[in-house]
Amino acid sequence: MRGETPRRASSPEPVPRQLLPRYRRSAASLLVACIAITAGLVAYLAGQNGLAWPNASFDPWIQAEMGHFPFLLRWLPDVGTLRPVTLMTLALMAVGAATRNWLGAVLAGLAEALAVGLTEYVLKPYVGGHIDQAFPSGHAASMFALATSCAVLLAEPPHGTHGRRILAFLKFRAVRLLLVLLALLLAAAVSAAQVAVAAHAVTDTVGGAAVGVGVVLACAFALDLVTGQVETDSVHGDDEHMA
Repeated sequence: MRGETPRRASSPEPVPRQLLPRYRRSAASLLVACIAITAGLVAYLAGQNGLAWPNASFDPWIQAEMGHFPFLLRWLPDVGTLRPVTLMTLALMAVGAATRNWLGAVLAGLAEALAVGLTEYVLKPYVGGHIDQAFPSGHAASMFALATSCAVLLAEPPHGTHGRRILAFLKFRAVRLLLVLLALLLAAAVSAAQVAVAAHAVTDTVGGAAVGVGVVLACAFALDLVTGQVETDSVHGDDEHMA
């Protein structure tokens, strides 16, 4: 009818971008490897009557080498405790929020909490206690979960204009790669320090690292699955509305 202004088609609600759009196959392979490493270590340690081979060989070497740096041994074990880990997790979530990567922010908080909870309240008492080991290392699990969340969060540059003013340097791939490598190096250093101060054995830290990485990847796949379902439902809803 005349005089009526045409109604604009409502734009669809924005759907959060997925976390692993280009790395699903590699991430799936790494997740399977983490599960296999954790299960394999449990089976191996359960069959050992004395000190397992990797621990007997590598623990004294790590303790001797890191013993030359007493200041690191006073500092590094504290990095993997609750307060620093919480602060680093909040920092990762802030990066996700600043770049409007809301799914990445959710991943950082959710995966870290699950990695710590799974390690401290399930695996360590029910698996490590059964095989008479401090398995897996909570420090290694939390630090490698943080490093993996950092890798997922920085896998792609910020999209659109979001984050360009606040975190403009993240658009450079070399910068993002450097930050991920530093996060992995810190996680490895904290894990090695736990061996050096005789709080854990090498197998404990390797198991903890596998748990931390695996939990983050499993959470990323789960969040991508939910996001993909939301996107599919949104598209179907738009088609029905147009019809």
